[in-house]
Amino acid sequence: MRNTKQKDIVLNTLRSLNSHPSADELYKYIHEEHAEIGVATVYRNLNKLAENGEIRKINGLDGSSHYDWNVEPHYHFICNCCGKIHDITYAIAPDLIARAECVTDCKILALEITFRGLCKECQEKHNLIKI
Repeated sequence: MRNTKQKDIVLNTLRSLNSHPSADELYKYIHEEHAEIGVATVYRNLNKLAENGEIRKINGLDGSSHYDWNVEPHYHFICNCCGKIHDITYAIAPDLIARAECVTDCKILALEITFRGLCKECQEKHNLIKI
């Protein structure tokens, strides 16, 4: 994928956010400073970046895709209530791929694990955290 100004803007904006935005959410951030960049350009660049492995595409609960600039091995937690996506360190099961390869005799090239439940904020909002 060739380097373009639009690609750089999409990637740098994604990196600057501490979240996993959808393409529409990312477009809103970009449009604030770069009104000349259209929504189709954002979608096209996100798809190319994901295809090239420069970012990760995560399928969310709402049926839309979300994007993550962090391509290092890690898992995700998606809140069933608010839909926010949180990173979970890979350190909780670093040998999972090796163990799965040993059991299956297959070469695993990628691993995607998503935990689902209620984030701390939603638990507090619904009085599910015991104090």
